[in-house]
Amino acid sequence: MQTVDTIIHARWIIPVEPENTIYEDHSLLIHEGRILDILPSSEVQNTYQSNNMLELTRHALIPGLINTHTHCAMSLLKGLADDLPLMDWLQNHIWPAEQQWVSPEFVRDGSELAIAEMLRSGTTCFNDMYFFPDETAHVASRAGIRVNIGLIMLDFPTVWANNADEYLKKGIDVRDKFRANPLVTMAFAPHAPYTVSDQPLEQIQSYAEEMDIPVHMHIHETIGEVTTAETEKGQRPLARLNDLGLITPRMMAVHMTQLTEDEIKLVAENGTHVVHCPESNLKLASGYCPVQKLMDTGVNVALGTDGNASNNDLDMLGEMKTAALLAKAVADNAGAMNAFQTLKMATLNGAKAMGLDNEIGSLVKGKAADITAIYLDNIETQPLYNPVSQIVYSAGREHVTDVWVAGKHLLKDKTLTTLNIKTILEKAHNWAKKIGT
Repeated sequence: MQTVDTIIHARWIIPVEPENTIYEDHSLLIHEGRILDILPSSEVQNTYQSNNMLELTRHALIPGLINTHTHCAMSLLKGLADDLPLMDWLQNHIWPAEQQWVSPEFVRDGSELAIAEMLRSGTTCFNDMYFFPDETAHVASRAGIRVNIGLIMLDFPTVWANNADEYLKKGIDVRDKFRANPLVTMAFAPHAPYTVSDQPLEQIQSYAEEMDIPVHMHIHETIGEVTTAETEKGQRPLARLNDLGLITPRMMAVHMTQLTEDEIKLVAENGTHVVHCPESNLKLASGYCPVQKLMDTGVNVALGTDGNASNNDLDMLGEMKTAALLAKAVADNAGAMNAFQTLKMATLNGAKAMGLDNEIGSLVKGKAADITAIYLDNIETQPLYNPVSQIVYSAGREHVTDVWVAGKHLLKDKTLTTLNIKTILEKAHNWAKKIGT
């Protein structure tokens, strides 16, 4: 008998790899933070033993959900300026609020609020872009969640840096500071083509190659962004970025709602990843990402929520349902983006976009034990014929009961084990009083 750290007996295990696979009445074994084995529950008692055995016989286990585009600290701005188009929302409300309020404390408290929300809804890894990225990395590390930290870049001065050289230097310092942390990885994060000029982008391209890390950027988010670029620079943003050498397999292109057939082909041929944020795009009336066309050409499409100020939640289960339904309407095809593809978009595709698919994104022997358990014996999810369909189309974040990251039980029977909800709420209330006055 081999002793292992944890044995989870589950009604269903949905590994994502192999595709279209559901294991019924199987057990998942965790040892030293990794998935040691997945096998029929009837075979476990003769082979393995553990002092920590869980009976989740009305649950489905899925890979931990991966939120591939966030601005965590902006959770403190949730609901501040709703029902406005992107540039009005950004220039006249969000940027002024950030100028007044963003600080290390703001980022710490906002990131902690966001991480608590994400863990309670089954997210085990997020890809962030914001100021004071070191603060978000510290908070994530303490909470035990996995994070890909964006090293922000803008042309104009902010509370984080004054110019491109300082953004770059401070970003590289953050990267060096967390280099040995197994839960923290990095990506360069130039904000958008309209906020970052050619020279800093060329530097980022060079450093990304040298350091072997991704690039994370808002691209073709609105028709206004594209037409303004055509007027001012004589070419569309994607063409400009391609000329600068950035449309590569390192690029995570976020939003991508305005794409021609040639641009879809360009993205596919260059192995660029697209991060789809359907609810934020809908709320800001930014447009529709042609997800099915991208997938049909072989583009890896991942899923993100965007920040809480433009969504207004970080609920990846809700995002999956919205993404699946919207894809069908945009493609005019009820078979577009089926439930399995949607779950893959929210797990393995996000891992691939960040270059982490050898470590996370699917429940496979040897990978990190990043796992989400969803209770499916609910009024809302019964009767049940296919657990993947029920997860995508019927389940809600209130049905998430347990979450593990690297084998650590961060959400245990709906209770956070590394974060204090009372303290987080007190801080959120205090920020609401200050910002709302």
